[in-house]
Amino acid sequence: MIELIEKTLLASMGMVSLSQKKAEELIQDIKQRFNVSEEEGKALLDKIQGAAKENQKKLEELALQEVKKACDRLGVVTAEEFDQLKKKVHHLEKKLQEKGE
Repeated sequence: MIELIEKTLLASMGMVSLSQKKAEELIQDIKQRFNVSEEEGKALLDKIQGAAKENQKKLEELALQEVKKACDRLGVVTAEEFDQLKKKVHHLEKKLQEKGE
């Protein structure tokens, strides 16, 4: 029974993180509708929240990878590359000033 509830909640919630207040409301709702203990409700909610956080982390990683790919295609330099170029320009300017003296 708990597995059916878990699968239903995972699907209906779309794996969205819950605020503490909403989480408590959901536990109370599960207790009333499905006659489960508070511990079972909390365990289920913890499992759902853990899965949601993991999915959010995976989504963020995928988004970052896609942004990097897009920047590479467009030829956008990274902050590190930009800093290296600034140092190189500064070094070359310094050399030119020394030769001019």
